[in-house]
Amino acid sequence: YSRVGEQRSIPITGSRAKRIVHGALNIYTGDLALLITHHWDQYSHRAFLKMVRSQWRGWAIVLIQDRGAPHKAVASQSYAAQIGIEVRWLPRATPELNAMDHLWRHSKAVTLANCPIRSIDASAMAFCEYLIALSPTERLCQAGALSEDFWLAR
Repeated sequence: YSRVGEQRSIPITGSRAKRIVHGALNIYTGDLALLITHHWDQYSHRAFLKMVRSQWRGWAIVLIQDRGAPHKAVASQSYAAQIGIEVRWLPRATPELNAMDHLWRHSKAVTLANCPIRSIDASAMAFCEYLIALSPTERLCQAGALSEDFWLAR
């Protein structure tokens, strides 16, 4: 606070540290694949695709994604096809259809909201540890996949 008419000096560190948490949820089993990276680009997305393929070897994987630039990159799409991951696209501006967005929203509210940040790495790790600690059923419930109205219901 400052007195009326006086300008308050607010320090700006210039640090724009961030971490990207990539995630995939198996809507049948509740299993989860997570990867923390420093950047969100086609290279980190391809690394995530490789991790998903190795985690669910032998499965027919259909990955439902939003239309983010790294997801739409030609190299990402061709790599997904090369390793046997079928990609389907969510309609534009429909976050309510994205099960991972529901899971992210819940988890961020529990682990990050109203909490002081010790470090960006510690916050990302706490977020992932919380998700891993949830049971598969809890994950599916928080993602909305157990709802009778879930658009991908069996």
